[in-house]
Amino acid sequence: MPIDAAKAVAAEPRTGEIAWNSKDVQLYHLGIGAGVPATDPDELRYTLESRLHVLPSFATVAGSGSPGVISGLSMPGIEVDLAKVLHGGQALTIHRPLPAAGTATATGRIAAVYDKGKAAVLVMRTEVADADGPLWTNDAQIFVRGEGGWGGDRGPSGRLDPPSGEPDRVVERAVREDQALLYRLSGDWNPLHADPEFAKVAGFERPILHGLCTYGITLKAVVDTALGGDVARVRSYVTRFAGVVYPGETLRIRMWEQQGAVRVAVSAVERDDAPVLADTVVEHT
Repeated sequence: MPIDAAKAVAAEPRTGEIAWNSKDVQLYHLGIGAGVPATDPDELRYTLESRLHVLPSFATVAGSGSPGVISGLSMPGIEVDLAKVLHGGQALTIHRPLPAAGTATATGRIAAVYDKGKAAVLVMRTEVADADGPLWTNDAQIFVRGEGGWGGDRGPSGRLDPPSGEPDRVVERAVREDQALLYRLSGDWNPLHADPEFAKVAGFERPILHGLCTYGITLKAVVDTALGGDVARVRSYVTRFAGVVYPGETLRIRMWEQQGAVRVAVSAVERDDAPVLADTVVEHT
């Protein structure tokens, strides 16, 4: 079996130094659709270095995503075909507001391996701290199709009861045709998001948008509309990737406001509101 769950979980964590600057932050923000309209003062917070506020989801690519999802697939006990890999979910905890530039130590490990029958799920945890203490913790849930069935722990469900009532807010965000090409410059070079032939081998009609790009687009929409544009209010952000997005589509983002949290559901408008993000919660102050 290409995945040795016990070996993967027992492996020594990988620790490395990461660094980022305002250019990295600006590129990430452009990759998730910031800057439209270009002269809007609210958008300039994401694109102009003299006013820069860092959207917390930047943590998923800071330091070019290293150690990130792709590098985690080379951990001891893990040997899989990249064409069988799908990003299943993401959980981000923010310990302090992210600076626009910095250096930090990132420690990555396989926190768990679950057996879902027809697939294995790897939980890749990255903890990041600088000289002043913890900055963020990232958990990426990676589905590896065809690698389950060895009788291991199925793991927690993570499914939430649907939010009740009509959403408090509904916004739509257009995804550019070149959005994946721009987003991948922040460090996720998986050819699934750019190479039509690779996408076909993986079972898709054409390249798909990075799940973490949709993740960033969604958090920006929540911050801009429900949190008054204040990125520092975000405490955690969790989602399950329920379906794919193709560049050029439109995202419909529904929000239900609760005490200290916003429940979110995201769908693809052009495909009859096909689910894209589910079980999504942004906790905030």
